[in-house]
Amino acid sequence: MPAHGKHRRPRRRPVSQGIALAGTGGVALALPLITPAVAGAAPVSGAPEFTARAVAAPAAAPVAVTAPAAPAAARTYTVVSGDSLSLIAQKKGIQGGWKSLYRANRSAVGDNPSLIHPGLELTLRRDSAKVTPAPAKKKTTDSERASRSERRSTPAASTGASAAQAAPAAAPAAVPAAAPAKAAPAATNYADNLDGWIRESLAIMARHGIPGTYDGIHRNVMRESSGNPQAINLWDSNAAAGTPSKGLLQVIEPTFLAYHVPGTSMDLFDPVANITAACNYAADRYGSIDNVNGAY
Repeated sequence: MPAHGKHRRPRRRPVSQGIALAGTGGVALALPLITPAVAGAAPVSGAPEFTARAVAAPAAAPVAVTAPAAPAAARTYTVVSGDSLSLIAQKKGIQGGWKSLYRANRSAVGDNPSLIHPGLELTLRRDSAKVTPAPAKKKTTDSERASRSERRSTPAASTGASAAQAAPAAAPAAVPAAAPAKAAPAATNYADNLDGWIRESLAIMARHGIPGTYDGIHRNVMRESSGNPQAINLWDSNAAAGTPSKGLLQVIEPTFLAYHVPGTSMDLFDPVANITAACNYAADRYGSIDNVNGAY
């Protein structure tokens, strides 16, 4: 019988199983880790080696927050009860005031800027309330600072003459005196006689476009009343009709009232009022007092 040979069983080495965590992004994976159980034993040939390494998850990108846009300035305004262009311009900060607002809306408002009614829609100029930016400060250069420092450190005695010479230039320019306002023409004083009455009447007639000359008036006055402002005719047909001729140029009351010139007295016997009304009547009927050479 053949001898039984001894067969040696292969010795199995116990192994320890471990778990290694490998990070992939933000997810952890469990991987088996095989290591020999015997201390000092060499790693099994061909076995893969795994190294546990923590991988940080990428930080979330910050989200930009956009501030809400400021509301656009109103382009129009609807008139309410009690409004005026001046009040609206002040309330809305309109540059140029109510005149600028009126020019922008003249077609809607009309020729009278005081007449605006509730419900009327006005256009506001977007650039009307702009504020003028303040001028930028001038940057001081090193040379200017050095110059100022040098002036401060210079003794007053050595700069006395220079300061005296520079004083006139530093003084503010004299403001020219305002031109005197043109005085209103002085009122003309007319003599209280026939010459003065005729001259004052001629000045009034010139303002009202009534023709006539000094000689034409004087000639008719001397024929009608001899220069007496209180003269009255009590014998002619006018007197018989109850309307006697009166004054320097012998005017009846109905004619005086019809041709009275504004600015003169309503008294028929007033010399200036009498002459002016008579000349106004003569201009209407004869073209001028100069054309009258007899009773008229």
